[in-house]
Amino acid sequence: MARAESLHRLSEAVRSAVVIDPARLELILMALLASGHVLLEDNPGMGKTMLAKAIARLLQASFKRIQCTPDLLPSDITGSAVYNQREQSFQFIAGPLFAHIVLVDEINRASPRTQSSLLEAMAEGQVSSDGLSYHLPRPFFIIATQNPIEMGGTFPLPEAQLDRFFIALDLGYPSFADEVTILEREEHNDSLAKLQPVLSTDDVLALQAQARSVNVARAVKEYIVALVQATRAHPEAILGLSPRAGVALQRGAQALALLRSRDFVTPDDVKVALPAIGTHRILTRDRRATSARALLEDTLQRVRIPFE
Repeated sequence: MARAESLHRLSEAVRSAVVIDPARLELILMALLASGHVLLEDNPGMGKTMLAKAIARLLQASFKRIQCTPDLLPSDITGSAVYNQREQSFQFIAGPLFAHIVLVDEINRASPRTQSSLLEAMAEGQVSSDGLSYHLPRPFFIIATQNPIEMGGTFPLPEAQLDRFFIALDLGYPSFADEVTILEREEHNDSLAKLQPVLSTDDVLALQAQARSVNVARAVKEYIVALVQATRAHPEAILGLSPRAGVALQRGAQALALLRSRDFVTPDDVKVALPAIGTHRILTRDRRATSARALLEDTLQRVRIPFE
């Protein structure tokens, strides 16, 4: 199956079960192809769980859901060693983190200690316990959700944790017509029940490798660096984009190019990827996400687009 056709089928299949803005779905698939993770900040009932389940079914991938609460322990997520009396030895029992696609629901209701237990898994694709490392399945894709910061009983994610998420975005409320469509789909049947696999996990790994092979011209690399450095020099920024954010921006642009059936990156790919990749990594003087988005929009206006 041609890569353009397979990715188009995946996108259409997700939208057949989940009502989602095509531009947001493209960004989520961009994160998947770039081997990144997604943070969704939205209100309850917006379809986040259904989206994660739909992607898992369409990729014939294993799926686990972790419901975060203040008393959740790190070992409840990663797993722990349990003594086996018959074998007279400790055996590692894998936690729900050991799946291809993991939905970490309401991540900011978990304590900072439990939140930090995800860092190694997200950055290195492994879990360490009692001095031993256990590799997670590949591909490994986390979709985490968090309640709006204003809600009570939450622990805001620190900058180091936010930086592990490839993109952050909200699904947003559907339009009137889309909300009617949701009611029609849910009237008699489960929207997910009819989904059949479109790709295998091996196909996803191959697509991720193809995304990494997409060509990025020197001029586009310089454009990415110019954008990243401009955020650090912006008068409203306390914390601008890091070099790791620049690497993420390049990988996101490569994945977008693949999704758009190209083997080279254009400046437009960079511009589309920047808000989702950069907003949650920037800290402004008033510490508001709207200000971070405005800072990035101003940066895109100020930095010259390469002619190529």
